[in-house]
Amino acid sequence: MLPGDEEDIPEDDERWDLVGATIWDRQVARDFDLPDPPRTEQFFLEPLGEQHNAADYAAWTSSIEHIRATPGFAGRDWPKVMGLADNLEDLRKHAEDFRNRKGFTYAVIDPADGDVIGCVYIYPPRNMVPDVRSWVRASHAHLDVALWKVVSSWLDGEWPFIMVHYAQR
Repeated sequence: MLPGDEEDIPEDDERWDLVGATIWDRQVARDFDLPDPPRTEQFFLEPLGEQHNAADYAAWTSSIEHIRATPGFAGRDWPKVMGLADNLEDLRKHAEDFRNRKGFTYAVIDPADGDVIGCVYIYPPRNMVPDVRSWVRASHAHLDVALWKVVSSWLDGEWPFIMVHYAQR
């Protein structure tokens, strides 16, 4: 592909995935020190892992319709009904992606009780711009905009991305 040819490639062409993956590899190279996740009085982020299985499952299964209505989730195939064991497998995949720097998923934790109240996903770009999504459980819907603002600021100030796709609130 020559400079200037980009506009000739349809937006849904799989070649964009390869270009995006190459840019992602450069932006989050192994020598890039991942920034500390944000912490506020209302919530903090930590890498999502197996230890969050029961709390994560309770959070999203109690909030399916709310999550589907959250900006960035319309038309996606998640959340989909699955059992606790399948959720654990999903968390293991997210943790493996994190270890291998293929994507970064964070649990959103309520500091008052340590409960999972949402998630933040930072994944490789489609059309060269990283995809970021977040949700909070329905009982914490009042934190959605605050989470979006904190994560947006964190990405802008501490990550090497020029821009991201993160549905505005």
